[in-house]
Amino acid sequence: MATYAYEDNPQLSPHFCAREFRCKCSSPHTFQVSEQLISMLERLYTALDCGKIIVNSGYRCAAHDKAVGGNGAGQHTKGTAADVVCYDKSGGIISAKTVCCKAQDLGFGGIANITSAYTSVHLDVRTGAKWYGDETKGTSTVTSDFYRYFGIAKDSKDSQKAAAKGIDVSKHQGVIDWEKVKASGQVDFAILRAGFGKESNQIDVQFARNYSECKRLGIPCGAYWYSYAKTAAEAEQEAAVCLSALAGKQFEYPIAFDIEEQASLQNSDALCQAFCSALESAGYYAAIYTFKSALESCIGDDIKSRYDVFLSHVDVSKSSYAGHYGLWQYSWKGSVSGIVGEVDLNYAYQDYPAIIKNAGLNGFSKNATTTPAADTGEDTLDTGKDTDMLGQILQHVASIDKKLNG
Repeated sequence: MATYAYEDNPQLSPHFCAREFRCKCSSPHTFQVSEQLISMLERLYTALDCGKIIVNSGYRCAAHDKAVGGNGAGQHTKGTAADVVCYDKSGGIISAKTVCCKAQDLGFGGIANITSAYTSVHLDVRTGAKWYGDETKGTSTVTSDFYRYFGIAKDSKDSQKAAAKGIDVSKHQGVIDWEKVKASGQVDFAILRAGFGKESNQIDVQFARNYSECKRLGIPCGAYWYSYAKTAAEAEQEAAVCLSALAGKQFEYPIAFDIEEQASLQNSDALCQAFCSALESAGYYAAIYTFKSALESCIGDDIKSRYDVFLSHVDVSKSSYAGHYGLWQYSWKGSVSGIVGEVDLNYAYQDYPAIIKNAGLNGFSKNATTTPAADTGEDTLDTGKDTDMLGQILQHVASIDKKLNG
């Protein structure tokens, strides 16, 4: 949790700055913003393919929370909530019904529709029992599933919805003829094994070559590190070796923590947190790779909502995994020109190169300033306006659109 002075306005993430979340009462005072809330809002931005998100209410002091109908001790007063309006890229408001469903997929702890016109949504990252509501019909209106509540069909990911198709490779594929891989037209991206374990001599012997060939041929790439860690301390050691392998390189796709060993899965949340937080602290976009069964039975909701998921669920036309995932490994038996033997095949469902480059992660310098976020009311709708802030946001959005489309 970060605390800011009233006048502070650092950029918190690609699309959100601190000023959007400060209290809208008439008394300037410090305010808090949860890093997890910002991370989750960024995931929502990507999942909805937003043009912008406007934050109508972020942090509230106890007095202001009561003034707008709250109890003075809700999620807004903790800096863990935001009331938002989401816009598509043509400037239209995305229905709160859609936003609630997608927020449910992503794992927000508290979600509620808060306007009868279905324009504004309350979102929070509470750590207790989840709360899904429709405040326009009374605070007692609670559901366990927004898809069912709003009558929206839940669509499973499949190949037709993928943003890109790719492979993941290691020394087990031998010396790859990347010229043929590129010419095959089958591969939009590659996830390269950087190594395994916690020793410096466990960097994959083909990693440097695979990386240099991908760069030479313009094949966007990410990386993964296979874990044998049993403790958080060992996961931190693995992260340190992984970072040494990544140093000086640029990756358009996430860096995945590959956790499969039974001894590792017994302590999965602590290991994922230790490894991924180390990568994030070093400026990398972290993800977690594992099997569907492990995601469902071993890895906690907080971890799955905090980091991108690289799902392994093979030999099915559509995965039955109900959680959110940005990458799907759907086969271990692929055949690609330039690779002798079988190779893993993947789909990506987000434009990772754009997300990562715009955010200045994975070795890239930040090359685009992004849109600030949005806000609406939590337990009640805060209608307070900050005209100057909104003007800055709209100018900022217009500037970004010009840079991206110009």
